[in-house]
Amino acid sequence: MSFRRRRATNASVNASAAKPSAARPAPDEAAQPPFSAARRYLDEQPYLLPKDLGEVNRLDFQHYILRAILRGNYLAPIEQPRRILDVGCGTGQWAFELAHQFPHAEVVGVDLEPTSAKATTPPANYRFMQGDALKGLPFENGTFDFVHQRFLWLAIPLRAWPGLVQELARITAPGGWVELVEFGTGTADFTPAGPATQRYLHLAGQLAALRGLDTEGVIMRSLDRYLRDAGLVSVQSQSFEVPLGQWGGRLGSLLALDFRESSKGLSGAIAAHFQISEQEVLDLIEAAVGEFDEFHTCYRLAVAYGNKPPTTT
Repeated sequence: MSFRRRRATNASVNASAAKPSAARPAPDEAAQPPFSAARRYLDEQPYLLPKDLGEVNRLDFQHYILRAILRGNYLAPIEQPRRILDVGCGTGQWAFELAHQFPHAEVVGVDLEPTSAKATTPPANYRFMQGDALKGLPFENGTFDFVHQRFLWLAIPLRAWPGLVQELARITAPGGWVELVEFGTGTADFTPAGPATQRYLHLAGQLAALRGLDTEGVIMRSLDRYLRDAGLVSVQSQSFEVPLGQWGGRLGSLLALDFRESSKGLSGAIAAHFQISEQEVLDLIEAAVGEFDEFHTCYRLAVAYGNKPPTTT
């Protein structure tokens, strides 16, 4: 199985990207009720997906898929970082692996809450800190040699992204690197998309829009611009088109399964908001997954990284 990689150095960015603004979402974006009694969700946060054991397992599963796509845990040309930060660390799996790879480095994971359901014992050089990136990160300027953040489009409102990346740059040491990884979020990022896929993405997009989240893939296409606007240099961006479904071999099958499971995490919310049965939503998800093989659908994601100039103070 193969997938297509696109290099887009110094690529232009859609002019519709959000303008820099304060990082905190408006109250009507964040103050949403929990969606489903069957799963655990965070109150008073834009984050749409559950926070429970099922999601822990899915996130670890997703980690291994992404590692296979990128053929590693990162693309930035880091050498021997002394301090590494993973923002929105989730289960901590990425950070654990970096801690093993760089045993002399201090690796820190930050998230809204710790993941108590994970059975793996953290490496000795890893520590977790509770924090909310939307309120500012609890670190001094220039603390980390490598700052990593991925898949937070479902947690960070679109208008908050420029300020958030500026915050990542602030805590990066001169000469250090910031790397961002995001999936596409619009129908155009599933090519070609069948009718069930389009219908599901339309419903999920309307739900995400209620929280100010990106529904058109603006974030994925703007990662390099966010880094440059934050003062980083030597910015590189790569996009990937990965097959979804069995037609794409083992990796395509795994990515389709990840799509199914993450979408099921939204099924109750979609049903409640649009006043339809949850089974109808689940059936729509299954129909979309079935279309991936029929239409040979590919999914887009992007990675961008940049260096903080050594002369920056």
